[in-house]
Amino acid sequence: MKESLNLKIKRGDIWIADLGTNTIGSEQGKIRPVLVVQNNAGNNYSPTVTIVPLTSRKKKKLPTHVEIDDLYLPKPSIALAEQITTIDKSKLRKYIGEINSDIMNKIDYAIAIQMNLTNKLKVTA
Repeated sequence: MKESLNLKIKRGDIWIADLGTNTIGSEQGKIRPVLVVQNNAGNNYSPTVTIVPLTSRKKKKLPTHVEIDDLYLPKPSIALAEQITTIDKSKLRKYIGEINSDIMNKIDYAIAIQMNLTNKLKVTA
């Protein structure tokens, strides 16, 4: 069993991850904080994890962007829900902390906007 499967990963966790340097255009890469958005069953059993990358760069305000002003992060950051992706757990380097449920609800809504699910689900901002 791979060591990465033994990581204790939970939905709402912030990790430092290595997203690599082989990116194109606006794709997020490098070593950066990411937010785990995958369900905990998947977090427990899958070799991969679904994440939303975070950036400390000021971005144009979009409905898929959620500001995170968290004690765990060195700078205020923005969750980029339009960049939701799945990575191998081995890319997770260091646990940083966990966001609160209010921020997680905003992230969920931003993901619903990105996936065009707001009209299919009863999701509130």
